[in-house]
Amino acid sequence: MRTGEPLPSVGDLLAALDTGRWHWDTAAGTVTVDAVAARLLGLPAEQAQLTEARVRARLHPVDWNEITGVVRLALAEGTLGEVRIRIMGDQRRMDGQAQVLRVVRSRFRPSFDPERKAYVLTGTLQEVTDPAPGTSAGRNAVTGDWRRSREAFLLDAGRALAEARSTQEVLRVAANLSMPGFSPDGLAVFGVEADRLTIIGHHGHEAGDDNPFTFMPLDTDYPATEVLRTGRAVYLSSPEEYKERYPLTWPLARRFGRQSWAFLPLTVSGRTMGTWMAAFTYPVAFTPDERSVLTTVARMLAQALSRAGTAESERALTDGLQQSMLPRLGPQRIPGMRVAARYVPTGGGLQVGGDWYDMIPLPGGNRFALVIGDVQGHDVRAAGLMGQLRIALRAYASEGHPPDAVLARASRFLHGIGDGDPDELRFATCLYVEVDPGTGVLEFARAGHPDPVIRMADTTVLSRPTAGGLPLGIDPDADYPITRLVLEPGETLLICTDGLIETGGHDLDTGWQRLRAALEEHRGNLEELADAVVQAVHGPRSHHTTGPLIDRREDDIAVLLLCRAGDGCGCGADRDLVRPPVRRTMLTVAQTEPEQVSVARQQLRELLHDWSSPDQLDSAVLLLSEVLTNVLVHTDADALMVAEVTDGGEGRRVRIEVTDTVDDLPHLRSPGELASSGRGLLLIELLADGWGVDPRGRGKTIWFELYETGDPPGAGGTTGTNGAARPTRTRTDGTGRL
Repeated sequence: MRTGEPLPSVGDLLAALDTGRWHWDTAAGTVTVDAVAARLLGLPAEQAQLTEARVRARLHPVDWNEITGVVRLALAEGTLGEVRIRIMGDQRRMDGQAQVLRVVRSRFRPSFDPERKAYVLTGTLQEVTDPAPGTSAGRNAVTGDWRRSREAFLLDAGRALAEARSTQEVLRVAANLSMPGFSPDGLAVFGVEADRLTIIGHHGHEAGDDNPFTFMPLDTDYPATEVLRTGRAVYLSSPEEYKERYPLTWPLARRFGRQSWAFLPLTVSGRTMGTWMAAFTYPVAFTPDERSVLTTVARMLAQALSRAGTAESERALTDGLQQSMLPRLGPQRIPGMRVAARYVPTGGGLQVGGDWYDMIPLPGGNRFALVIGDVQGHDVRAAGLMGQLRIALRAYASEGHPPDAVLARASRFLHGIGDGDPDELRFATCLYVEVDPGTGVLEFARAGHPDPVIRMADTTVLSRPTAGGLPLGIDPDADYPITRLVLEPGETLLICTDGLIETGGHDLDTGWQRLRAALEEHRGNLEELADAVVQAVHGPRSHHTTGPLIDRREDDIAVLLLCRAGDGCGCGADRDLVRPPVRRTMLTVAQTEPEQVSVARQQLRELLHDWSSPDQLDSAVLLLSEVLTNVLVHTDADALMVAEVTDGGEGRRVRIEVTDTVDDLPHLRSPGELASSGRGLLLIELLADGWGVDPRGRGKTIWFELYETGDPPGAGGTTGTNGAARPTRTRTDGTGRL
């Protein structure tokens, strides 16, 4: 157009663009069309006024119904209306249905005349010339209601991807997406690690097909790496195009037999985190509509993968943090006993809290402690305090303190962590149990924690009330009395946090009733019993046993089970491992009664009256005399002597313990010829098969052992004083000083 020439009229301009005009008055029931619009409707190319019935006969019935809905919506929102319409021809298909002549797009501005109660519409009509989505590159367009299908597909895909919680779920959703008109049969999601390409997941390929593409350098001439480098999508409509653009990596892709490929960037917050590949077994033209769908899916896929990755990292962090603070019990070789434990985070949030359990070996090697507790709160600080408190409890227990002293020291420790700041002060409930596997004696100290439960051999379940004190951390001078119980053969002890009782809207009474039912009904082994107890509270069954409280309180669950071998326990422990003492004697030697040393020597000789080696008997009496005399001479405390003969199946052994209340530990020395002391431990080192010093809560215990065969069970060694084979002697001490 030359400067100064008049602009063409609107009709001429629309005709040049092959766009027709139409006007529809619903009150009059007429549609006025120009020549272009008439031709697009399959009528003679001339301006005409048509009836609604004649126009409706040229349109697909589904599209006619859609027009009325779009008109009302556009009028309500005050916007333009747009529809795609299939124009039906006069020719019929084999099945008698009319064929689609063409597809047109119509845009219009509706208005409503309230006086005539009629719609008045004026709009344009233009043929859709793009190939239909999914149409092979060499075929003509045959478009249906693809746009509506696309919108429905994107809504469904967005919902499914938003609900996926893990990377594998996201990949599974992506693999099952059925795109309208063109669905890929091969998918792959590539990531990046350092300067290498990685494969996060794939679908439609055999195992091992991804090997050539794993750890491919980012500078490789490959579509996925180019997308990662540039952030722009790559569309390849044919194998020839792939081979021409990427000749080096074409041999890797050729063997899959695909015909078209789309590589799209997975972008989150402006950063390309990976590449999504969609491969097709038929040629795809990748029209603008198809590219729009693929781009939208790629964006949703990137967001879903990012959310899933973040959630998985958080879960791994919190699970690792929580599990690192809990002991790995594993198969415990406790003579005649078995232990099982469970921890279930149910309180939501970071899935980390203050519940914990522990199993602590105690000095001497023949006792252990079970601990279970709950720090106030359900957050990272609670988890941190739990870790500190657990370490402190292990330290106090390893020093040999009795249960009451362990909890008293732990309470003072927790109270001191807050430094007097009320906002930082937190408390913890705790139950500490010292266990003697040989006798089944349990010593409980309780700090505001739920009472233990005993399941008897006939599955009768009883709650065993125990004396207790305030939760740890409230009063640094709180007292925690000890309650002694005996776990009989065939019985099982259960201790737990309040989450096992109160989860699901239960109070203490109804919660115990639910636990009692689960414990009494179960007949399996100890591990199965632990699972059954948790499932009764946290599994599907728990939804049928809701409590009376409106608030369905959820809290972390920690539970410990201890069974003693016997009929009905189901713990699977080997009762033959329990070797009760063949005989045992005890005697207290007071400072004011030194003559009791000779009584102790006589009792030991009577205890070992049938010992096979007279030399060992003399050695035992000599060493006992040395240790008792050492206590009376060098301390102001009384001495408690315990002598015990046991039969482990490979020969008898005698263990002699002397306990006092003085904390000072003896040390092995090399006295000179004229020294008047220092030879007691040297004699023990020379004559005993095993010995050690164990610190107690108040004082220490010096012990030594003699094996009747000269060998500990299963051991070999050198020749001892009695001529029998003697092992290399062992010395153990809870402090590691000896």
